[in-house]
Amino acid sequence: MNQIPDKLYYKIGEVADITRVKPYILRYWESEFKIISPRKSVSKQRVYTKKDLFLILEIKKLLQKEKFTLEGAKKKIKEFKVEKAKQLDFPFDSKSAAALKKIRQELKSIKEMLA
Repeated sequence: MNQIPDKLYYKIGEVADITRVKPYILRYWESEFKIISPRKSVSKQRVYTKKDLFLILEIKKLLQKEKFTLEGAKKKIKEFKVEKAKQLDFPFDSKSAAALKKIRQELKSIKEMLA
């Protein structure tokens, strides 16, 4: 695997070079794994984030090294997402939402004072 350059966005050709996955396969995986969702640039090119790159590498590992089927890889990725969410362990309830709303209002008022 090539070293991942430290950038905000990557074009599909760069992702293909880094992950060693052909662009047409990347586009296919986008349709199969809804978790991969590159944005479109102004010129309508796909632009991937570092998160997308790591997901692509994980999918590649599941499909090619561990010999999962597409359905098996999809299931494993869903489990992976659930586990990551549990690791964050962020109890987001109405109390948290109210606190965040208050912070947002305070930031807006500060912005208005500075304008």
